[in-house]
Amino acid sequence: MFVMSSTVFAVEKETPLVVSVEWLAQHLEDENIVIIDVRKKEAYQKGHIKGAVNMPVMEDFFTKKDLKLPSLSFLTNLFSNAGIDKNTHVIVYDNGQFCWAARAIWVLKLLGHNKGSFLEYSYGKYVQKHLPISTKAPHLVKKEFIPMINNNMIATKLDTLMAIGKDIILDGRTKEMYMGKVSIAKRYGHIPTAKLFSGLNNYKKTEDGHKLKSFDKLKKVYASLPKEKKMILYCQDGADAALDDLIMQRLGFKNTVVYEGGWIEWGNDERLPIENPSVKEKK
Repeated sequence: MFVMSSTVFAVEKETPLVVSVEWLAQHLEDENIVIIDVRKKEAYQKGHIKGAVNMPVMEDFFTKKDLKLPSLSFLTNLFSNAGIDKNTHVIVYDNGQFCWAARAIWVLKLLGHNKGSFLEYSYGKYVQKHLPISTKAPHLVKKEFIPMINNNMIATKLDTLMAIGKDIILDGRTKEMYMGKVSIAKRYGHIPTAKLFSGLNNYKKTEDGHKLKSFDKLKKVYASLPKEKKMILYCQDGADAALDDLIMQRLGFKNTVVYEGGWIEWGNDERLPIENPSVKEKK
């Protein structure tokens, strides 16, 4: 985890959060576009969008020990070596869950780079049909990525504890995890007062690959939430929470932050309160 400092951000033209496969096909050779494939190296080597850079999400966007943010120097070198600078439009895709692509876009945004977009479809039949596919890694020209850290995007464990009963807390995990039936931490359940808003609700499954829902449909997903209230989002490790956060921000929610430690940290800390609905069900 790196230390964050305050930064003043310049106002710039908003980059679309989602780009279509057809749009990418027309802009594939644009000078200031970098495509990131966050799937595992083995999947990337079997076939990827031509020109895409492989950044396996679990290797490049999480620490191995506690699944938190890698060091600032590591991330700066990672993006610089991929040819990303302040003018680069970065397009990210994954294996279909979109949370892994979200993690990369969210990390870029955390470091002051607001030009990150999801590819509308995950890697699958539709992408393979409409875009050139390659098994070769691209030749990369290094650029200077200069981080400008936005410390307002992250909530700490203490922030989250203090928010119970005061602010809105959203759980981006699955219903089974929220209900305390499944857990990768020592304890089961969820943070007290947290509402379930699973990252799974942001996309739909198709035979051609998973596809992000339209913004009209996403508005309905989040319609019950007040846009003016402060909200802390969490999941297992920050990935699904990042997906919810990016979409909510684009829908007009301006006061959302991600508790990056997530259930892995909270569920393993015996000092912190939890609610476990599965225990109540047994009673």
